[in-house]
Amino acid sequence: MAKIKLTKNELKVQKDALKMYQRYLPTLTLKKQQLQAEIRAIEAEAAAVRKEKKNLEKDFDSWIAVFSEKEAFPEGIITVSNIRKGIGNIAGVAIPTFEGADFSRGDYDFYETPLWVDIAASHMEKAMLLDLKAEVLDEQVRLLGRELLVTSQRVNLFEKVKIPETQENIKKISIYMSDQQVNAVVRSKISKHKLALRDASASEKEVCSS
Repeated sequence: MAKIKLTKNELKVQKDALKMYQRYLPTLTLKKQQLQAEIRAIEAEAAAVRKEKKNLEKDFDSWIAVFSEKEAFPEGIITVSNIRKGIGNIAGVAIPTFEGADFSRGDYDFYETPLWVDIAASHMEKAMLLDLKAEVLDEQVRLLGRELLVTSQRVNLFEKVKIPETQENIKKISIYMSDQQVNAVVRSKISKHKLALRDASASEKEVCSS
């Protein structure tokens, strides 16, 4: 704990600091709870998206197997040409939002390639779209998690360090000032008592000399 001045001005500084900590702590705590809730919701959404993609790929593999022509599907037929992202805001944190993606299809011989390839390509685009969406959701969780860490540290700092420390400082200064006031009163009474004794002694001397 840093050394503090045992003065009236320092007492005001400490009281003002305590009011500030107590005013901001509920806001920080609320932000922490909001971030935790948002992270849980996004993680659940990302898990649902990945599950959807997994089911899609499973159905795709089964569908391809029916045709027994898996080798006929051209390698690298689908490529991502553009990922469209926006910017959102959660609890004051700027996060990317997924708005879609554009795909490019490679050239292939329409005469030698089975008709189902176009349908399969569309199927793959959907799976890739889900994968890209999950990646953006992961980035949201990462950014919100970083903000949650900072917010949690601030909550702990206010709750476990600053507020108790400031309260202790106020108590220490108040006790010191109270003791000083008592000592001042005692000194004043002693001075008055000594003055009274001196006046009494002077009066006796005057009486004796008379």
